[in-house]
Amino acid sequence: MSFDEKISALAEKIPSLINHLETEEATKNALIMPFIAALGYDVFNPKEVVPEFVADHGTKKGEKVDYAIIQENEVIILIECKQAKYNLCDANMSQLFRYFTVTKSRIAILTNGINYLFFSDLEAPNKMDSRPFLELDMLNLRKNLLAEVKKLGKEKFDLDRMLRQ
Repeated sequence: MSFDEKISALAEKIPSLINHLETEEATKNALIMPFIAALGYDVFNPKEVVPEFVADHGTKKGEKVDYAIIQENEVIILIECKQAKYNLCDANMSQLFRYFTVTKSRIAILTNGINYLFFSDLEAPNKMDSRPFLELDMLNLRKNLLAEVKKLGKEKFDLDRMLRQ
């Protein structure tokens, strides 16, 4: 199955699952892990997808981002997850902002499994932008956006191509 087919199949399941996703963990298992897997990453390989990645910031210890995707021993993508019915907000972005500054990742994703907000550091190096460069709504899939998201996939990960606008 292609990336587009996997994402479309996942999107089709959301309406029947939404009322059963009462926790962040349920959302991760039903929606977010399959999304990461559709990108070609092995969600069960901790050398590739690290759950609860420690991203301590300054004196704040114990800070953990939900997932870090690793390639060649470097963090390439950070993913902060919220429960499916949760509206993503500025407070969540500031949490992700803190994680972003302590890794070499240039891609950060904030998601509730339905909406995906993709951030980078296009405005200033090593500082997460305040606005996402891409927003994906799983309940309103657009082919052109899927083509952009696909660039983050394991086989064809190309950060420069992804961020070129």
